Amino acid sequence: MPTGARLTAAICLGLVAFFASFLVMPLMPEGTDFGYFVHVNVALGLLCGWIFMGRRAGRGLVPAINNGITGMAVMVLWALFIQGAWEMFRLAMRHRYDGPFEALSAIFVIALDYFFVIAVPSVLVPLAVGGVLAGLATENASRRWR
Repeated sequence: MPTGARLTAAICLGLVAFFASFLVMPLMPEGTDFGYFVHVNVALGLLCGWIFMGRRAGRGLVPAINNGITGMAVMVLWALFIQGAWEMFRLAMRHRYDGPFEALSAIFVIALDYFFVIAVPSVLVPLAVGGVLAGLATENASRRWR
């Protein structure tokens, strides 16, 4: 059921994903084609905010902070998986894999490589702060709009 908390969580995590996407871009190899990178990440932020964070709002201040960090972590994990799958599909279309199981296992290898690229303080700190602020804003919206 749509609530103000779900809408607030979706918008906040969408904004976190938007800004984090632009923080990740300079860390990638030069000449990387980002295509729908930002759009996909914002859509994932909106979905994770609506589904994961908005549902768990209204339980207090400390759970709100935990909710924000959890929502941000879920968003990052889904983004790593989706971007890894997209890169695997791009490489599979160029016949880089011998079979389907090699291609499917490459999703996780590519996602792990992407994680090591973004595992720097210039990305992780804004993600954590954005997650906490998103959780607090969601809790505030839950209390305000019942």
